[in-house]
Order: sequence, then structure tokens, then C-alpha cells
Amino acid sequence: LLPRFSGSLLLVDLLCVGGLSILVIVPLLLSGREEIRFIDIGTLVWIQALINYSHFMASYRIIYRDRQMILRHKWASIGMPLILLGYGVIALWQAQLQRPLLVGVMVAVGSGYLAWHYTGQAWGMIASYTYLAGGRLVQSERILIRSTLRILLAWHLVWFATIWFGQTTLPEPFWLPPLYQLVSAATVLAAVLGGLGILKIWLRSGRFPPARAVVAWVAIFVWYAAMWRWGLPALFLVQLAHALQYLEFPARVELNRATRTAATRTAGHMALYGTGLLAASFLVIQVVPGPAMSVVATFLGAEPNKVAALLILGFINLHHYFTDGVAWKLSNPEVRKDLFAHLRGLPT
Repeated sequence: LLPRFSGSLLLVDLLCVGGLSILVIVPLLLSGREEIRFIDIGTLVWIQALINYSHFMASYRIIYRDRQMILRHKWASIGMPLILLGYGVIALWQAQLQRPLLVGVMVAVGSGYLAWHYTGQAWGMIASYTYLAGGRLVQSERILIRSTLRILLAWHLVWFATIWFGQTTLPEPFWLPPLYQLVSAATVLAAVLGGLGILKIWLRSGRFPPARAVVAWVAIFVWYAAMWRWGLPALFLVQLAHALQYLEFPARVELNRATRTAATRTAGHMALYGTGLLAASFLVIQVVPGPAMSVVATFLGAEPNKVAALLILGFINLHHYFTDGVAWKLSNPEVRKDLFAHLRGLPT
């Protein structure tokens, strides 16, 4: 989302949209290592947490920036938080009585939304960067590329189910292992369908799709390959890559809004914006102690204080999905105006 004609800034875009995660994860996959041990785990947790919570806070900044925005999207800004808060209180009470079912349901629902969120964001990257390059996707191309993402979404859901039963005392359904093998094999079909979509774009327009769109498409395959290879610990890397991919967009919106205000010094405003996101993230980390994903992995045997942390994490994640649902609809002219206001010659 940076100016299109600057090579160095284009490189930043490519790295943020997924290039950096490809450069890090692919060599690890090719190395054949069975575990992720290339960085001190404590350092990785802090980096991941700061970037991850920053992308949550950036989403909240968009939805809660003023009264008009809050009232325009009351379901996401008021209704859903109240429902999640009430559910969390009941779930915590049940967990104190050694009944963790509601906590488990929140984790399961959150994982389902996470699959939708990852694949939906990948589509947003592809659509946005194609739009920025002045291109359009015709219906057949959209169907092929989105079919890729729907298959990956199905894989994510089945992958989570295998993790779920692996961490509980419940017997694994007999049909789950063959289903997991089936959807894993279907990811090859997903790659073929997406490749056909890219080929159709090239044949129709005479131009290869923009590199940033292709990198975003490749990146999500790399992320899921890491999850397939290393299981739940890979989510540390994948969620970090996802958050980094996301952050350029709210930062661009913030910069465009600051630029429209003549009295605003954009450099100082953006420095304050970034500092505010990191400070808010640090405070949230203090409220949600411990490596979040390790809590998820052992939630059924968690102590009450860990259950509370897990519920807070679930609240933030689920609410984030709903705020994103109203913040990034490119079909909304207001969203396009905020996101693409810095560009000339493109409809907003």
C-alpha cells in the first residue's frame, strides 16, 4: 500500500504481505527439522505478542475512533462485546466448577473464525493489490482463486479438529484421520486451481498478476505447510506473519486520515500512533499472561487463572473478527476512500 513507483518501498510491501514469512519458513521446512528451534522461545513469544496485539489494537482504533463510527457499526462495536463478555463470565463460572465445556466451545469457535480470517485476509491482499495495479479479476478468475482459499479453510478446520482430540481425553472419531488425509491431499488441487486462476489473468490481460498479490497467495500455502509440519507451535510464526501482513493496512488508513488534516504533522502523528499501539499491546500482554498458544494447547487441564487468560484471549480474537468484518469491505466506498486516498488515478 506504499507508493507504487518506489523500489525500496515496494520491497517493504513484498516483505510485509508475506515475503518475509516465505524467506523464514521455507528454509526451515526444507531443512527437515522436526521442531522450531531457531530462536529463543522467550524472545519469539514477546515479538509475536507485541506484533499480534498491535494488529488487534489497530483494528480497534478504526472501529472506536469516534462516536459516529461506533454507532454506525453498533453490532461489532457494542453488541458483540457484550455477548462475549456475558459468555465469558458464565464460562469462567463453569470452569471453576470443573466444567470446561464452554471454554472449549469458545476455543473451537475461535479456531473456526481463525481459519476464515486467515483465508479471508489472503483474499483481501490479492484483491487490494490487484486493484492497486489497475487490474480487475473477472468472475472465473475470482472463482478459481477463492476456491483455493476455501480448500485451505477446510484444511485448517480439520487440522484443528485433530489438534483438539489430541489434547483431550475424548476418543478421536474414526473418520477424522482419513478426512485429514483427504483435505491434505486436496491442498494440491488448491494450488492447481489458484495456478490456473493466475494463468487466466495472464492470458486475458497480457500481464502477470502483481507480485504482491502472488506473494500473498503463496504465503498462505507456506503458513499451512508449517502448521502441517510442526503442529500447534507453528502458530507462533504464522500468527506473527498474519499480523505483520495486516498492520500495513490500518497504518495506511491512519496516515491518509492524518494527511487530510492540514494541521496534523504526519511524521509525528504516525510516531505517536505506532507508540500507542505498542504501549496498548504491552498492557494487554500483562493482562493475558503466559504464551497464549501453550495455554490453548492445554486448556482442558488449565488452572482457573489460566482459564481466565484464555477467555480474555478468546474475547479479543472473536471480537477482532467482527471488527474486521466492517472495517475492510472494499465494496464500501468509504473504506476505499480511506485506504486508497494517497493514490492518484484510481477510483475511490
